[in-house]
Amino acid sequence: MDAERLIALGRRALAESGTAQDIVAEAWQAQALAQAIGSRLALCGPLELRGEARGLSEVGEYPVWGADGPRAARLTEVADPWQTLAALGDLLGEVGIALVGVACATDEEALYWQCIEAIDAADESSDRVRGMLRRLAVRDGERARPPDPARGRAGPGRGRGASW
Repeated sequence: MDAERLIALGRRALAESGTAQDIVAEAWQAQALAQAIGSRLALCGPLELRGEARGLSEVGEYPVWGADGPRAARLTEVADPWQTLAALGDLLGEVGIALVGVACATDEEALYWQCIEAIDAADESSDRVRGMLRRLAVRDGERARPPDPARGRAGPGRGRGASW
């Protein structure tokens, strides 16, 4: 399944979460998806993203999955890295907000610390996603530069293949 569809499923599932435990479970689903997208981009994404994508694939240690496993296991492609990363950033932001709400409302110490751990993972993943979006913006900005009149060719970034 395409990454953007999985992100949309995650956003919908987070919005429909009925309990604090459901929100925490959806936070870890989102983190697993971030890791899967990071792994995919590290292997076959734009060269500019591969290092940061590798880091994204290693963020967070989520709990043991039930019989269904993570939704992220259905990831088959990242068709548009820019759109995918932007949507993933939105999902991670929503996850962070939901987790802060749960952490502030609970009197249960174990749930509070689960939220804090998940917030840290979502925050680190968000930082990496923003970094990758910046790299793509720089790359695309270079490609949009006008030709260099002194050399009679386009500025930096032209001629490099975009393979992902």
